[in-house]
Amino acid sequence: MRLLREGRLEVAGRLVEATNMTLYCSVTLGGQSAACVYKPVRGERPLWDFPDGTLAAREVAAFEVSKATGWQIVPPTVYRDGPFGPGMCQLWIDADQSVDLMDLVRSRHPGLRRMAVYDAVVNNADRKGGHLLPMPDGNVYGVDHGVCFSAEDKLRTVLWQWRGRPLQREAVGVLAALERDLESGSLGRRLRELLTLAEVEATWMRVRRLLDTGVHPYPSEDWPAIPWPPI
Repeated sequence: MRLLREGRLEVAGRLVEATNMTLYCSVTLGGQSAACVYKPVRGERPLWDFPDGTLAAREVAAFEVSKATGWQIVPPTVYRDGPFGPGMCQLWIDADQSVDLMDLVRSRHPGLRRMAVYDAVVNNADRKGGHLLPMPDGNVYGVDHGVCFSAEDKLRTVLWQWRGRPLQREAVGVLAALERDLESGSLGRRLRELLTLAEVEATWMRVRRLLDTGVHPYPSEDWPAIPWPPI
C-alpha cells in the first residue's frame, strides 16, 4: 500500500479498450517496484447516473469494503496524485490467461459466490465477465468498480446463479461484521470520506437487507439485470 501511495509513477502505456482513461504504469519506491493501473479523475467520461469526477473514489471505496470482508476480491487500491492529476492507483494483477471466462462465469466457483454477495453490498452496476481476474492459486479478483455505491438499486452482474439461494454461514458472518463496521467502525468513517452520506447509508441498508432476507438477491424488475456486453 505504501508503494502504491508514495511510489514514483511512470506511464508505460494506455489500455485503449477501457471506457475511461486507464494507464498502465510502473510504481517505484526505495528499490521496490510493481506494475499498476492509474485512472486519473480528469480522464473519466461523464455518466448520466453518477456524479462527475467520483469514479476513482468509488474504486477506492470498493477496495475498502473488500478489505473489510477479508475475501481479497479487489486488488490493493489507493487514491493519490499522479502525472495527470489525482486518481485511483491499483496494483496490476497478472491473471491466469488459460481460464475460459465464459466457463468461469457459468461455474459454481466459491470465490464467485463470495463476489456475488460483495457485489450486492457495493451495488455493482457493471460486473462483466471481463472484470474477473482468475489466479493460478484459485482466487478470483474483481476490477473496475467505478460504478458502484449508487443510493439507488443498480445491481447488474453476470453472477446470478445463486439468486434466491440461502446465504452461506461464512457470508452471514461477514455481513454481520460489515454492518457493525459501517455503523460505528473504521469502514463507515472511511467510506464517508469517499462517498456521500446517502450512499454510505444505502450501503448499510443493503447489508441489513441481505441479513434480513438471508438469501442472495434476485434481479430487479426495474433495471437491466446483466451488463452489456456481458464479457
